[in-house]
Amino acid sequence: MTYLRRSLDIELDELLPYAPAIAIDGPRGVGKTETASRRVSSVWRLDDPFQREQIRADFGLASLPEGSVLLDEWQKLPQVWDSVRRQVDDGAAPGRFLLTGSATPVDASGTHSGAARILSLRMRPMGLHERGVVQPSVSLGGLLAGRESPISGTSSFALGDYADAIAGSGFPAIVDAPKRVQRSFLDSYLQRVVDRDLPDQGYEVRRPETLERWLRAYAAASSSTTAYSRLLDLTTAGDGTQPAKTTTIGYRDHLSQLWLLDPVPGWLPINSPFTQLRQAPKHQLADPALAAHLLGLTGENLLRPRGTHMLGPLFESLVTLGVRSMAQANEARVHHLRTGAGRHEVDLIVEGHEGQVVGLEVKLNPAVTDREVRHLLWLRDQLPDRVVDLAVITTGAAAYRRTDGVAVIPLALLGA
Repeated sequence: MTYLRRSLDIELDELLPYAPAIAIDGPRGVGKTETASRRVSSVWRLDDPFQREQIRADFGLASLPEGSVLLDEWQKLPQVWDSVRRQVDDGAAPGRFLLTGSATPVDASGTHSGAARILSLRMRPMGLHERGVVQPSVSLGGLLAGRESPISGTSSFALGDYADAIAGSGFPAIVDAPKRVQRSFLDSYLQRVVDRDLPDQGYEVRRPETLERWLRAYAAASSSTTAYSRLLDLTTAGDGTQPAKTTTIGYRDHLSQLWLLDPVPGWLPINSPFTQLRQAPKHQLADPALAAHLLGLTGENLLRPRGTHMLGPLFESLVTLGVRSMAQANEARVHHLRTGAGRHEVDLIVEGHEGQVVGLEVKLNPAVTDREVRHLLWLRDQLPDRVVDLAVITTGAAAYRRTDGVAVIPLALLGA
């Protein structure tokens, strides 16, 4: 099977020659082990009881072979984090350790943070630009550089293709699979969360149907800032019963530990003219396909009356998934902006490590009007010294720059 290069590979190319230890975290099934194993000479799988006991008996890691080593599913043996940290303190060579984990350890109370010793990177499901089905012509890194470079390129990717990309998932194992296989995988993935992953985290799901209702409510709130109290209301069963608030807080916390909830935080810039920013996060699941599947939506019926109300929010989820991976590769962070009462909103704020800002609006409609860029132009007026570029991400066919300087970029043409 051909390996599809990930945005994370850009970071690993730059960091591994200098960093003795790098941890890659993210949901189960996003390709952490595959990407990391290509960079090492030996792999130790700590979800294998035999290999885990070998490492448990060797706190100093003296028995590990020379060269680079991958410690896969390290959270199964949290002590290994301190073992690696001590090796780094003792002068481990660059590229010596990669650690991959699909959950925050249940009990890491005695574990050192690893600050300044173990670098941490986040891996998400594949964005559209990583799936091998599009050829980007515009770079987010170029936008962050503020070069005002020409925006060009055309794509044959149509609305139906985007709908299929939403429902088809960015999990590498099924990115090219038939649609029935994709649906079966997503079913099994969600079931395993309830049956195994949450219990492994020490959280027993007493009423799986209540968790499923809460997840459906969260999925329906994709790309919105719906209050958690409202999600609780939407979790009410047909007989009028409602779970306790503490129960749904438990869902939220433990699903976050599994990296399945991936909300976009509100933007709180330092020394800014904004005085009334709302801090509520925008809700996102790890993969828009999980949200679509929870809501019973396929690529086909996202285009039909029963699903069109979710096509816009889930297209924004698909854009957000890709932009976050691209931004991370360019040392940038992603937020959203919403002023009090929603007077001004910008879907995604990409903030570079030097403080530069790229504002992104997401529009399902391929045609972009003056009305649809007004919040971006407002952002530039508020922060003229920080905003280096503005863009609308669409489902259109061509990339170009408007006369007001705002770029119009089909998602299929945007890459890292």
